[in-house]
Amino acid sequence: QVQFVESGGGLVQPGGSLRLSCVAAESTFNWWTMAWYRQAPGKQRELVAHITTGGKTYYLDAVKGRFTISKDTAKKTVDLQMNSLKYEDTAVYYCNTDLPIDPWGQGTQVTVSS
Repeated sequence: QVQFVESGGGLVQPGGSLRLSCVAAESTFNWWTMAWYRQAPGKQRELVAHITTGGKTYYLDAVKGRFTISKDTAKKTVDLQMNSLKYEDTAVYYCNTDLPIDPWGQGTQVTVSS
C-alpha cells in the first residue's frame, strides 16, 4: 500500500527556494504527526521537521528560520517550504510520520548547486 508520494524537488542555486509536497494516505494523515526527513549522500536519514495533528511544529536547528512545514487537511498533503537554500541542504527528501512506517516513498531529490 502506497503511503507517501513526494514531489517538488529539483536543482536550485544557493539562496533559492523550493516547495516540496507530500500526499499521504488518509488514515495516516489524520492520526499521525507528519514529518519530513532527508538523506544526504553517505549520511544517515535525519528528521528535518514535523507537524502534529494539532499544528505544532518542530524543526531541525540547521533549518530553523529557513524551512516551514504546513499541511492541508482537505487535500491530505504536507508541504515543506524551503527558503535560503544552502549547499548542505542537498539530499533526498522523504515524508513519513514521526514514528516512521514502511514503506517509505521514493523521495524527491533536492540539489543545491551553482
